[in-house]
Amino acid sequence: MPYPIERKLVIAVSSSALFDLSESHAVFLEKGPKVYKEFQTENLDKTLCKGVAFPFIRRFLNINTRFKNQTPVEVVLLSRNSAATGKRVLRSIANYGLDITRAAFMEGKSPYEYIPAFNASLFLSANEEDTKKAINTGYPAGTVLPSTVVDDDGEELVIAFDFDGVIADDESEAIYKSTDLRVYHSYEVEHSHIPHKPGPLADFFKKLAYMQKLEDKEEQKNRNYQRIIRTALVTARNAPAHERVITTLEHWGVSANETFFLGGMKKDRILSVLKPHMYFDDQRTHLESDAGNIPMVHVPFGIANKNIESAHSAKKHRA
Repeated sequence: MPYPIERKLVIAVSSSALFDLSESHAVFLEKGPKVYKEFQTENLDKTLCKGVAFPFIRRFLNINTRFKNQTPVEVVLLSRNSAATGKRVLRSIANYGLDITRAAFMEGKSPYEYIPAFNASLFLSANEEDTKKAINTGYPAGTVLPSTVVDDDGEELVIAFDFDGVIADDESEAIYKSTDLRVYHSYEVEHSHIPHKPGPLADFFKKLAYMQKLEDKEEQKNRNYQRIIRTALVTARNAPAHERVITTLEHWGVSANETFFLGGMKKDRILSVLKPHMYFDDQRTHLESDAGNIPMVHVPFGIANKNIESAHSAKKHRA
């Protein structure tokens, strides 16, 4: 029997993250909402090109093909479009064969307030303002950054996360930024037995771990079962600050398939080999790829982002 939405792992995605709406958005900015509506109507049967989040969403929905009785995951569309201008988005979803049936069209308003209504553990948007509003309200969200869209027919879903400010809270990051490395390491060793409080994407990470437990059961039934979910932690921490990461995950009863403690090494060196279908980090300086082909999401949470906002505010005030 399929799970009710209250028990599913739900991702909410904006139309601008799922599809390339650059042409449509340019029409809206240059000619206004009336011409924009006419443009979308005229191009109703022209399928939109894939956006940065498309390969990730396609593979995520593929989890249901492995567990047809439960259908444990779902994607809902949260859009700033009106229902009329959103018709093209829904037709494109159907043309690509994506099993997305629930949607909310807000006619210019931010849809972030409806994240909990749809039981979403993650909201992906290309609109940074919407993402910040969601995070500031305590909802799980991330801004999908521009990158080359790479999609193939593969089934495996590889998801990579930073730890501090994403999976866990920013307690340790605050200590690191307000002191020095020696004090930070001493603090982490002293607190190595104390698990972190959850960060904005902790619920998403935990529910992914539950999906992997479903795969564990399938693997027990069939040794030839090909797993499709792989998770990774890619953190700037290194020893001796590593132990608290492990303590936290053990306390939550979850784990990642692969864990990298990089000690400040450039994360792209790992990500270019790992090739995740999405990487989540709270610091934009870590969201860089020399090849430009790694889908990355900025989670604007915690002290790292408060410092940036304060600097922007001060600069604006001086101007």
